[in-house]
Amino acid sequence: MRVFVTGADGFVGRHLGRVLRDAGHTVREARGPGDADGFELTHPSEVRAALEHVRPEAIVHLAAVSSVAESHRDPVRTMAVNALGTTHLLAAAKEVCPGARLLFVSSGEVYGRLPSDRAADEDLPPAPLSPYSASKLAGEVVALQFHRSYGMDVVVARPFGHLGRGQARHFVVPSFAVQIAAIARGAAEPALRTGDLSARRDLLHVEDVACAYELLLRAGQPGSIYNVASGTGRTIRELLDEMLALAGVQARVEPDPALVRPVEIPELIGNATRLGTLGWAPRRTVRDALVDVFDELGLSIVAKKDDRQRS
Repeated sequence: MRVFVTGADGFVGRHLGRVLRDAGHTVREARGPGDADGFELTHPSEVRAALEHVRPEAIVHLAAVSSVAESHRDPVRTMAVNALGTTHLLAAAKEVCPGARLLFVSSGEVYGRLPSDRAADEDLPPAPLSPYSASKLAGEVVALQFHRSYGMDVVVARPFGHLGRGQARHFVVPSFAVQIAAIARGAAEPALRTGDLSARRDLLHVEDVACAYELLLRAGQPGSIYNVASGTGRTIRELLDEMLALAGVQARVEPDPALVRPVEIPELIGNATRLGTLGWAPRRTVRDALVDVFDELGLSIVAKKDDRQRS
């Protein structure tokens, strides 16, 4: 297919482009509004012009304000980009390429606080707790309305946490990795600034998430929602401890109130059985993703692990 990817310069977008090409698709990438191939989602004329230029057979809509913390600081912009911008894209696609499949990438954050001892499946009613998750749910509602009202071929993905190369450094794992790498090189004191470490999260390697999106482009049921999740969780403290062990670093933890979200979800774990029926399953581990994160920073975790084994 000729696939148009919005937000192609983002964390997942960089990985998805490669996965799509490897699967034989032709990919046209839309980056941020400052790029020559980019456009502003909040400007309907720019959105329509981009679609008229590409005439895609499929669209993966990744472009968004993706930070929960940023959404709390600027809820108006978050809603304008994530909800209204998605509406602009859908309206333009309805006119320009009404037969194109559109994969709207939402978030597992839309579920909010889960019932005790239950992983979120797609039938659980959403209860968003941040402007980010509220804007993503609003985008879902509009996308599925376009499917029901106009027959557009829409599929919704709800990814849970994902890790790997290229994630912005204000996210938790890259933030930890930068601090740990500095300590390992002797460039910083052995102290880590952290937010709430008690939250439990479902985490995947970003490459597995990209493969899930490619599968949904080919095999997802129109009008359906699919969780992209591992079904297991770990606390942020457990994740940090694994990172320290991988790097061979010891450091004290210094909680920083500025890094704590105004509202936190204690546990967020997804049930991806529906996606599994299409043939998807994670092929990589969280450990693989952490090694990739450190490798991107020039910290060779594999070598360190081999050295410890020989000793």
